[in-house]
Amino acid sequence: MGFLYETTGFTGWAIWLFVLFALMAFNEFARSTKWGGIVLFLIVPIGLTIFVWPTTAAPGNKYGTGTWFNWVKTYSVLLGCLGFMAIRYIPSLAKKKWLLCFPPLILAVNIFEAVIRDFQCFTYNAWNGAYINNLWVMSGPWNIMNGIAGILNIVTICGWVGIFVSKDKTKDMIWPDMTWRWIIAYDLWNFAYTYNCIADHSFYCGLALIISCTIPAFFIKKGAWLQHRAHTLALWIMFVMTVPSFADRIAPVATTHNPVAFFVVSLLALIVNVMLAVHQFGKIFRNKLNPLKDEIYKETKDYKQVVEENI
Repeated sequence: MGFLYETTGFTGWAIWLFVLFALMAFNEFARSTKWGGIVLFLIVPIGLTIFVWPTTAAPGNKYGTGTWFNWVKTYSVLLGCLGFMAIRYIPSLAKKKWLLCFPPLILAVNIFEAVIRDFQCFTYNAWNGAYINNLWVMSGPWNIMNGIAGILNIVTICGWVGIFVSKDKTKDMIWPDMTWRWIIAYDLWNFAYTYNCIADHSFYCGLALIISCTIPAFFIKKGAWLQHRAHTLALWIMFVMTVPSFADRIAPVATTHNPVAFFVVSLLALIVNVMLAVHQFGKIFRNKLNPLKDEIYKETKDYKQVVEENI
């Protein structure tokens, strides 16, 4: 922890674990029942938009929640959650192939928002670190490196034509071609983004939030990573917009503000995403596939397992 973050004690780790398991629990509640999702991603946000966020996320507030990025991210993620629910619970929609463009599109938009933010942080010229819009930021080559990693992560989104709704009672949105390769590359990119742009909040919005959707994707409901990610991200950002003092005052865990740490984290994200792009486009060219029409990993064990468990 000394390389990435300042040392934290038992209480800090207990709070971190509580955040992790709370996100996973609410994700399960949202995906297990239709009404759970409607309450969490429609009714609650409407109430917060009217009565809470105009105060807690007002422009220029001392916790940095009033930026354009937070507001855009909040509603784009909520739109994703509601759109995925429509695909899951309205049978006629899941059969429309053109509508399957929505999941990759909303995913790409969310990644691109963060890419823009990384590039924006570079333009601040805060080479020694500075508080900008009440968030600590250190500009550097890591912003450019990770922005490129994010772009690669977008162009390697594949196989959305194979998205379908599971036949079990939870009716999950299953994306079999979104394998562990892409998920790990995304996780590393996204952690680097939070470390670069929301540095002193990234102990939660980086580590805890990323793990909260990766564990379900690998061990609880395979093939539904995007659904897990949308749910946990929406839950977290709604919480942050509502309790903006959490990461700064209630349970702060700051980064070490070490330029080497920033560089290493973004370099790792860039290397892994380059490797993914080389591997994936190699498969596309060797097998003469059309990435807009074909699934890339249909022959893999992981793909076949996900399909067999959900048809």
